Amino acid sequence: MRKFPSLSSNLPTNVGYWRCCCNSPCSAGCPSIEWRSTRGLQLGGFGPGPQTEDNLADPAALLAHIASTPGPSLYALCDFHPYLTEDPKHIRYLKDIALDHDTLNNTVVLVSHRLEVPQELGRSTAKFDLRLPSDEELMSLIRSQAKEWADQHQGEKVRTDNQTLERLIANLRGVSHADARVLVRHAIFKDGAITETDIPEVNRLKFELLGSEGVLRFEYDTEDFSNVAGLHNLKGWLDLRRDAFVKAAQDRPRGVMLLGVQGGGKSLAAKSVAGFWGLPLLRLDFGTLYNKFFGETERNLRNSLQQAELMAPCVLWMDEIEKGLATGQSDNATSKRVLSTLLTWMAENDKPVFIVATSNDITELPPELVRKGRLDEVFFVDLPDEQVRQEIFRIHLKKRGIDDDAFDLAGLAAVADGFTGAEIEEAIVSARYLACSRDGTVTQEDVTGAISRTYPMSVLRAESIASLRSWAKGRTVIA
Repeated sequence: MRKFPSLSSNLPTNVGYWRCCCNSPCSAGCPSIEWRSTRGLQLGGFGPGPQTEDNLADPAALLAHIASTPGPSLYALCDFHPYLTEDPKHIRYLKDIALDHDTLNNTVVLVSHRLEVPQELGRSTAKFDLRLPSDEELMSLIRSQAKEWADQHQGEKVRTDNQTLERLIANLRGVSHADARVLVRHAIFKDGAITETDIPEVNRLKFELLGSEGVLRFEYDTEDFSNVAGLHNLKGWLDLRRDAFVKAAQDRPRGVMLLGVQGGGKSLAAKSVAGFWGLPLLRLDFGTLYNKFFGETERNLRNSLQQAELMAPCVLWMDEIEKGLATGQSDNATSKRVLSTLLTWMAENDKPVFIVATSNDITELPPELVRKGRLDEVFFVDLPDEQVRQEIFRIHLKKRGIDDDAFDLAGLAAVADGFTGAEIEEAIVSARYLACSRDGTVTQEDVTGAISRTYPMSVLRAESIASLRSWAKGRTVIA
């Protein structure tokens, strides 16, 4: 960086080569000096070490030394970000160093995981993010860890297959070399194998390493579509696009909107998309997204979306999205700014992040969100028909270890006309409670009794469901 009197940020600590203010590599004689609050100044590269009477662990003393010591020298200050807001004198020192660059010829580099440059220094700084490891580098890293394991186990080879290896590499994208090494080591050294069961654990650890600030949540337990009754059109749509989402460089599917009755299985379907595609599932919690301070809500959303990009390929589940994007007049236009931030990201994002948005009330959503180009399709999840209700009874009875052959599923489905999947499950749970007070055996009469004592959503909110069905007819695809 010739004649560049500024700061660089977001650089990992393993930087080994600099071209600095003297227009030559540091190996040519320009000293590279490191500073840490725990150790002070130390020689970090080539050239003579710092000529000081003490190690200058105090940040103010350090900056005073740099501002008064002729160069050329390059000072790499590690984890200096807390001191930028701690004392305004530190900012003044850095500004003096930049302004006096022609006479001092010193360059300061701030090395940190996160750094917000003060406005006063903005025009004197440059920001660099070093490239994350490529697929080839990740494969090389996996081989080196596999070799290390083999050396410790008398030459025994690590067991895996090409498909699992490709999935592991895809899920390691977005992390640094050091973090990728930790994740690979965790997968290999546990049992000497890389298997399908390692992928969810690697995704969970990756999410923890990246940090989420409590807004974006990692859903460890995904579902399989074998546990979802009906939704055949949605399943077929996803099956056609599974390979294209992970492998396609362009025209990648963006996402879907699941609109329907509460308890109809939208959340279960969202979890099943991640399980079906074998991808990590992230849930954006709009309840924790909003903040009372001006601008913080939008920042929370931007951080969450950036987090999703780093976790890519992944499924981003926005549950009950209308509660976070309903554009009212009582929130100082915060929801409008949130919507603008989300729409901009949806238009510009080129990372494999598949959105699954669920909603109970389409009238609360702005039309620009659901148009083609933002999301690929809007599916309507209606109340289950008789055949689907039979399958729901079978799934939930089997999940609880109850033999479904002992039940007249067609009869139960007929009695449960108008019930959602969640209501059918709750009826089975109620029947089990009743059976436990007796001899523990759940009977047909127990289930039908629980159904008869329940007023389903189709009765309690008949008008709103009829209105929702009327809107969805001709506008959406039946899931």
